[in-house]
Formats: sequence, structure tokens, C-alpha cells
Amino acid sequence: MPPAQPPAGLHEARALHIDGAGRHAIADRVVEETPVALLYNGHPFAVMMATPCDLEDFALGFALSEGIVEQPREFQLVDCTRTGHGISLQALIPHARFEALEARKRNLAGRSGCGLCGTESLQDAVRPLSRVDSRMQLEAQAVIDALHALAQRQPLNAQSGGVHAAGYAWNGDILAREDVGRHNALDKLVGALAGNAANGSGATDAWRERRGFLVITSRASYEIVHKAASVGIAVVAAISAPTSLAIRLADDAGVTLIGFARDAGMNVYTHAQRLR
Repeated sequence: MPPAQPPAGLHEARALHIDGAGRHAIADRVVEETPVALLYNGHPFAVMMATPCDLEDFALGFALSEGIVEQPREFQLVDCTRTGHGISLQALIPHARFEALEARKRNLAGRSGCGLCGTESLQDAVRPLSRVDSRMQLEAQAVIDALHALAQRQPLNAQSGGVHAAGYAWNGDILAREDVGRHNALDKLVGALAGNAANGSGATDAWRERRGFLVITSRASYEIVHKAASVGIAVVAAISAPTSLAIRLADDAGVTLIGFARDAGMNVYTHAQRLR
């Protein structure tokens, strides 16, 4: 029987394993990373290095979190083309949205670890946000429980290591997406939530009513907070450290920012009134 093919998002690689017992050849599974081009109305906008799975979620989530469109109904993914050079995602957006996009003159050339690469000016880099207005209250234990649940919903990471995950937790449940880049994982999650909204999912109704919260397996950077706030997520909990700019943005945007959420502890940097 031939060996099972790795699932989407993983690639089989040969490696030489060396340990105290000697050295031998092994077959290893590693996460895929490939250029993904995002085009709107036939015009290129961004090239991101991403894991090539959940691409429909990624395309929609990126458009929403970057403010390219405001509502899922304004976005239509019309083509996904795979070549030897990478993947092109072609989408249609309303003419008014496209004109606004052109006016931004923001041609991203993004690496998996960078959500701002290619931004043309300092003013573009720190974009203003509407304040997240939410009265949600959250038990601290719910954050810890959500991070434990997220760890069980990372099949790509379980087989390869080094894969980020973003999860949206609500009412004791969690929806998760994985990617080699933490920003991409969040975009995929936003797209999944918004896609469920179009199908009448109760999970996304909770998101729109701002009752859920975000958990991520990475540091809390400016871009993570900005993307979360742009879609109305009021609480962001990261397993690692926040940055100074992320804290400043979270404070200004009305977002509760939690860092070092692991085991039974966490640090709450902004708007701690939401934590009971």
C-alpha cells in the first residue's frame, strides 16, 4: 500500500535525523508556504506568503480586515489559479470600493511574518480605526479554556510544528484556522466567520454581536490588533507578548488586549474591565 499523501497545507520532505543513537534518513512533514496573489477587478493588490489551504476564507477575510470591503456581500471570489509560481485569487468588488482601493496606493509585498511590508508611507502604516463599542464580560478562565481548545484544533501544527493558529471562541465553542503566518491565520478566521454569516451561522451572529473573543498562538502585534478591531472583535488574547504599538492601538480602539495567556495566568494590558 502506498504511503498516505499529506493533507492540504503540508508537504513531505526528506531529512537526515541525527541524535545520540546515530543518524538516519526520515520522511518529515513540513508546512507549505507559497506566494498567494490577491487581485481585485483584474488588478493586483498584494502578494502574501501563505499556507495554501482555506483560501476562500483567506481571500474574504483579508478583504474585510484590510477594509477593502465592508460586507461579505460586496466580495465575490471568481477564480483561483494555481501555477508553478504560486496561486492567484481573483475577486470582484464594487466599483466604488475599487476606486477607494486605488486611492490608497497600497501595494503590499508581504512575507508570512509581516503584515505591513510594502506600505508606502508612515501614515498608511498606522491607520485609524473606529472604536469597538462592546459591553461584553468575560471570565478569565474562559480565555485559558479557549487556548486549550485551540491547541486541539491545530492538525497542521500537530504534524509539522511551526504553524500559527487563530481561534474565535464563543459560548464554550471555538472556530479555528491555521497558517504559516499569524496574520494569514487571522484573515482565514475572519473569512470563515463572515462566510458563515452569509449562510446564517449562529457562530457568526455571535461575532457580529461582539460576544466572542480572539485567541492566537503568537505575539500580539499591531497588525493583529488592527485586523481584530476592524471587524469588531473586542477581546484579543495572545499566548505570547504584545508590542508597545499593539497596546497603544488596543487602548485607543477600545480593545481588551491580553498577553502571556498560558497555564493559569495572563497579563491584561488594556480595558481590563471586561475580565471578571
